Amino acid sequence: MIVKQALTELDLNYVNVELGRVEIIEDISRTQKDLLKTSLNEYGLELIEDKKSILIEQIKKLIVEFVHYTDEPLRSNFSYYLSEHLDHDYTYLANLFSEVEGINIEHYIIIHKIERVKELLVYDELSLKEIAYKLQYSSVAHLSNQFKKITGLTPSHFKNLKELRRIGLSSF
Repeated sequence: MIVKQALTELDLNYVNVELGRVEIIEDISRTQKDLLKTSLNEYGLELIEDKKSILIEQIKKLIVEFVHYTDEPLRSNFSYYLSEHLDHDYTYLANLFSEVEGINIEHYIIIHKIERVKELLVYDELSLKEIAYKLQYSSVAHLSNQFKKITGLTPSHFKNLKELRRIGLSSF
């Protein structure tokens, strides 16, 4: 809504506006681009023009969408999934991501999977075994090892901390 409003105010004709991407019909002047940047910055948004930066943001978006908002299992490995959706060789995507972000794609995926595990533990609706299955871990032990490596805590300790906080708050 904010992006569409900014485009309309600048009298820029667009075809498509979706999360993280805008398709403008005509070439825009440097002045129009600067005005658009300023308008978007007022709302905490950023105009990204560099194709490599756009590709990095698309990689991140696909990972976040898949890990946090998709319940369907991955039909192939993540490298194929990214290559297929972004129409680039995975080696190129992986090298670019590592160069720009300072971590590799696999580590970025693990970080987001652990964040998702934390959310699911806090909701307390699924067992650890169900969470491992949902996030496509080979075993509960594998999930637990990654969780401890990233957070410094075991999943059960993390869950107990939540319980302790809730008990502590309710005793006042």
